[in-house]
Amino acid sequence: MGATPLPVRVAVLGAGSWGTALAALACARADTLLWARNARVAAAINGSHFNAAYLPGIPLPAGLKATDSFDLAVDHACGDGNGAGLIILGVPVAGMADICQRLAQVLEGRKLADVSVVWTCKGFQQDTGRLPHEIVQAAFGALPKLGLGVLSGPSFAREVAQRLPVALTIATPQAHTSQVVVAALHGSNARIYSSADVVGVEVGGALKNVMAIACGIADGLELGTNARAALITRGLAEMRRLGLAMGGEAETFAGLTGLGDLVLTATGALSRNRQVGLAIGQGKALADILAGGMTAEGVRCAQAALALGRRHGVDLPITETVCKVLFEGLAPQQAVIDLLNREAKAE
Repeated sequence: MGATPLPVRVAVLGAGSWGTALAALACARADTLLWARNARVAAAINGSHFNAAYLPGIPLPAGLKATDSFDLAVDHACGDGNGAGLIILGVPVAGMADICQRLAQVLEGRKLADVSVVWTCKGFQQDTGRLPHEIVQAAFGALPKLGLGVLSGPSFAREVAQRLPVALTIATPQAHTSQVVVAALHGSNARIYSSADVVGVEVGGALKNVMAIACGIADGLELGTNARAALITRGLAEMRRLGLAMGGEAETFAGLTGLGDLVLTATGALSRNRQVGLAIGQGKALADILAGGMTAEGVRCAQAALALGRRHGVDLPITETVCKVLFEGLAPQQAVIDLLNREAKAE
């Protein structure tokens, strides 16, 4: 797959840690503008080339520009028809519906044949259980020419911003969208792979966060690396079962957005989901952990994941046990006993 011959204009909507990191990556290869909701954040990125709130201590490229004008950022990506436009949504699942509705209003009436929107969030919508692509489709249904895709994979924002190597997957049914993402991001420190399995990529990205909480709990209880390996392996099996039931492809879960992202999130020191699990395993209450400012998508989507498993008739024992620990007061030590005492079965 070759890169698009057209120049790419990139707008990243959301100046949190991941949005800022992706904007820093993109600006090395494409004309990039980062939208920050907070005008002071935009001014700091333009002036001092730092985003102290989300990526403290990491200098950003001097060529990266930021704005607090949503319309200006969208205008930048849409351009004048000369080249391709890429809009990257750097917001969590909880913010997807609002930003997509806002973006759809700004895009209405524009020529969109060469414009793609790519989202990066991982999780299920808490109240509805919808995957991100379902939220996107509901917002952009009246814009059929708009390219759509999900960008995912094993990636900590801080390492990407530090220009350390990373491999990501763009999942989309549209070849043009893949080509635009490759043109904007592939090269030097980043390798971009393509896939058509949007559902599989999204299910892997969502459930691996729940599995990382489970691994963190085990590590907090000092159960050893054998236990962690078992949880990763059986967690991957849960991800695959639910993904297949929802229409994903089996091979996706052996790739970057399945096994790769699971290993990173379940073992990496920068993983917020693992850190939540560690704290719980060490005896801290979830309310106290969240009150201290720690947020993790696995906490937000665990119950939605369990509900989806039940809806599709899929057994998710690790997910169910994590939900009992997080929301029903099950002691972590008892959770381990319950998992070990499950009926023996063939792998």
